[in-house]
Amino acid sequence: MTTSDSRLRSVHQTAYRVLYGDTDSGGVVYYANYLRYFEAGRTELLRHYGTSYRALEDQGFILPVVECKCRYKASAFYDDLLVIETTLVEVKKISCRFDYRILRESDQKLLVKGYTIHAVVNREGRLSRFPDDYLKILNLICDEK
Repeated sequence: MTTSDSRLRSVHQTAYRVLYGDTDSGGVVYYANYLRYFEAGRTELLRHYGTSYRALEDQGFILPVVECKCRYKASAFYDDLLVIETTLVEVKKISCRFDYRILRESDQKLLVKGYTIHAVVNREGRLSRFPDDYLKILNLICDEK
């Protein structure tokens, strides 16, 4: 599923104010920080639906990023208020994909779009399946329109 297809699904929005420490000497957000913003978006999406990474970790699993893409469209600057749009677009037994769009709140300018794919790994580092209860919640989020 492409990022544009994800617009048909439920989009969760998270606000984030750019900190001085997020920027380079010119006051522009350092490019790698957008991955942190993606993380904030997906963490808050899961929290909104009554679950968390912690719930998965408590069952002995983690969700490392195994693939990511960022398409930079425009710069964010110190003190900008950003809107992180996050959509869970695909859930499989051993992985899931989140799509993101980051906009500047003041002018709704699209700054970045991208995605992350996560694999389910147990504490021993072996690829695993989502626990049934967690998979059920993710499927409910993904199917919500």
